[in-house]
Amino acid sequence: MKVLVTGVGRFLGAHLAARLAVDPRVTKVIGVDTRPPAGDLARLLRGKVTVVTDDLRGVVASVTESGVEAVAHLGVLVGAGRGGRAAQKEYNIIGTMQLLAAVQAAPAVRKLVVRSSTAAYGASFRDPAVFTEATPPTEMPRGGFAKDVIEIEGYVRGFRRRRPDVATTVLRLAPLIGPEADTILTRYFALPVVPTVLGRDPRLQFLHVDDVLEILVRSVVEDHQGTFNVAGAGVLTLSQAIRRAGRMSVPVVEPGMSAFATLARSLGLGEFSMDQLDLFVHGRVVDTSRLVAEYGYTPRSTPEAFADMIAGRRLHESGTLSPLRPGVVSSAEQALLGGIRAARRAAAAAVSRGDADV
Repeated sequence: MKVLVTGVGRFLGAHLAARLAVDPRVTKVIGVDTRPPAGDLARLLRGKVTVVTDDLRGVVASVTESGVEAVAHLGVLVGAGRGGRAAQKEYNIIGTMQLLAAVQAAPAVRKLVVRSSTAAYGASFRDPAVFTEATPPTEMPRGGFAKDVIEIEGYVRGFRRRRPDVATTVLRLAPLIGPEADTILTRYFALPVVPTVLGRDPRLQFLHVDDVLEILVRSVVEDHQGTFNVAGAGVLTLSQAIRRAGRMSVPVVEPGMSAFATLARSLGLGEFSMDQLDLFVHGRVVDTSRLVAEYGYTPRSTPEAFADMIAGRRLHESGTLSPLRPGVVSSAEQALLGGIRAARRAAAAAVSRGDADV
């Protein structure tokens, strides 16, 4: 099977292409992006993946001229980045439209996997406790990325009608974390002091990078048609996550989070979009039972994924609350219990001696 992966200039696309390249069911992997992979990503792909770096027209040509049988579309920008919202929308929307047109015209393609996001559900005070794949957003999201994935899914539905012979999979991914992943959320939880919205403690779900890569590989080499929520079961409240990371929260009024987003951008921490700011206010939880039943695979839970990120990035060693990390607390508890037991034994011995003297 020949596979084309878009977005190989970024972490998720590059790692998926590398995993597919060593899969015996895959004969060739072509990776495309408008920017070349750099650093560790370039080394990861070297000698394994044919990388095509071109504009959108070149990406389309790679589909129509290479005879690929499966396309994994991960070329979706989460943040606006340096090019601003206009560049993000061109990359996400125009790029997806041109890719779908190329796939539609390519008779050899039999499989299409599209990255989406749970951000498509939005985030508001009207949200249900748990979103299923059939739940519509209660309000139109404010953030550009969430609006983009809603529009992308609309184009994919149209593609399904025109090419019913292509097995099409849409994966709505929860926010990604992991020991190696460098995302806006991992940088947020690495801040020495973490700003939160006053009076809000949203429920959050995360997805371990290794689990999403496993799901993506299975989506490419197996047949799993439909739309699926992909997240770790269980939840963490924001306050729990901050404490587990050994950080201290600083509540601010909601408009203050926008000021924090501006400060974070100026300091080079990344682009905190409206989608993420709304997530920190309202939270979001999705049902993953359809994914587990279809794939026979259960991603590690949200608390497990978060714990792995903390251990891998060694957050406890630099946190404001590092003296209160679980290992230290446990040792202190054991020392305290040992002291209590010793005091009880000494008291019991004293009473025994007194009884003997009488």
